[in-house]
Amino acid sequence: MDTFPVKRKRGRPPKSQSAGYQDTRQALIGVGLAALTEKGYSYTGLDEILRQAKVPKGSFYHYFDNKEAFGKALIEAYGLFFANKLERSLADSSLTPLARIQGFVEDAKLGMEKFDYRRGCLIGNMGQEMAALPESFRGLLSDVFRDWEARIARVLEEARQAGEAPQHLVPEQMAQFFWIGWEGAVLRAKLEQSSQPLEQFASGFMALVRGC
Repeated sequence: MDTFPVKRKRGRPPKSQSAGYQDTRQALIGVGLAALTEKGYSYTGLDEILRQAKVPKGSFYHYFDNKEAFGKALIEAYGLFFANKLERSLADSSLTPLARIQGFVEDAKLGMEKFDYRRGCLIGNMGQEMAALPESFRGLLSDVFRDWEARIARVLEEARQAGEAPQHLVPEQMAQFFWIGWEGAVLRAKLEQSSQPLEQFASGFMALVRGC
């Protein structure tokens, strides 16, 4: 991204008095999320985001204190967006617990296909770039992964109680394993422009959970 001074510009309008403040801020976040899921943080220029969002460069500091604050807002927004997306599958009580996880996999496959495998996971992308990112991002990224792990662990515990998984299964450990493997599968799917890596990982994970 472009380098900008941390000092904010003068004349920043009070948020409460700016009618379109939240709309413009959300537009910047939306465009930023789309760009970063394709290119990553380090290879996405702020000029590109501002141009697509139709926001003048000089107005950036009306919405974010600096580049780092913008990055933090993107992490928070993506974490929430993806948690909601995940829950749409995991909370479907009409399906068995493991079928819900498979439902998430199928939904993710459709999402990657929709964008021709250009977009991946923003959290995973930024995790790979961590050596070049602000240190303040590290804890935020880890927190997002822990939240996603807790959601998968909850469903794995339901699978254990329902007899879909063996009693010796440790949901928390398997949930962590899921996300470690899933992020690698997403990366490989982007590389190969194919959903096959996602399918292969999901199949192996389900076999492992069932104790095969």
